[in-house]
Amino acid sequence: MTSSKTDLFLLVLATAIAYVVIVLGAYVRLSDAGLGCPDWPGCYGKLIVPEGPLAIEKANQAFPDRPVEHAAAWKEMVHRYAASTLGFIILLLALKNWLAVLRGERHFLPSRTILLFLVLFQGALGMWTVTLLLKPLIVDAHLLGGMTILSLLYWQLISVAEPRAKQNQGFPAHWVLFAILLVFFQIALGGWTSANYSALVCTDFPKCQGEWWPEMNFREAFTLWRGLGVDYEGGVLDGAARTAIHVSHRVGALITFFVLSGLILFALGRGSKAVKISALLVAVVLIVQLSLGIANVLLLLPLPVAVAHNGVAALLLISLVNLLYFSQSTDRQAIY
Repeated sequence: MTSSKTDLFLLVLATAIAYVVIVLGAYVRLSDAGLGCPDWPGCYGKLIVPEGPLAIEKANQAFPDRPVEHAAAWKEMVHRYAASTLGFIILLLALKNWLAVLRGERHFLPSRTILLFLVLFQGALGMWTVTLLLKPLIVDAHLLGGMTILSLLYWQLISVAEPRAKQNQGFPAHWVLFAILLVFFQIALGGWTSANYSALVCTDFPKCQGEWWPEMNFREAFTLWRGLGVDYEGGVLDGAARTAIHVSHRVGALITFFVLSGLILFALGRGSKAVKISALLVAVVLIVQLSLGIANVLLLLPLPVAVAHNGVAALLLISLVNLLYFSQSTDRQAIY
């Protein structure tokens, strides 16, 4: 297998696993298994979930406040195994580039090294998620770190798969970049909503608690850092603060929908063929994501729908990255 084919294979694999890790992370969080293993990187001091009466008894003695729950523990460990596999592949990509540079076979690709540092920091965030007892700021940062890694992997993947220069028909790429930042912020709001257990504070739509503007406490809602030693499982905020978070996420979704709709229409009118196809993909994913968000409210947050909402958010982000890529007119071979 040639070097470029190996790169393509590793990038496809890494991108797919990064997406799976994001979906698994959402499943762990939404099924209340975030503290299924009370320590890190193992589970009750082991690399696998304790099995057998003697092992479980020892684990319960070591962590009396967190007795073994097999289902929750295995969810968390499968997520960790997948994340570790992703980290190993990203390490391989970085090592492969460093060795190629030393042999004088190709130029240095900073993105590979940046990804390696990002995945190491992401591992630290995973540790802090457990040791700081699901602190919302850490949980949200962990989510955003996963989205960032996925986006960078996809950019590298498409750069290898489609290295040809594309014709730019005057479509402003900086608008797409703005849309990416907006979606990223909206994902952060969604993560904050989930981490503070605010998704079910409004069970009607389009109103919330029967009102267009219910009682809300924005100051408490967006206090990013609170004291250490607080267990955030189940949430610690009062109703007014949680309502403020939920409504903020809804308002953000509305703004995001209109901005992306405008971008899509503009791309369909002025973009190249590749830009138009990419814009149509964004449109489809956007409609699905909006529908899932509404379904979460009206169906009272069923786990499959809630997990899908997270997964489609990741797809929306990388569909915009795809649109950004095809909005460029520079040679892809030079920028990946």
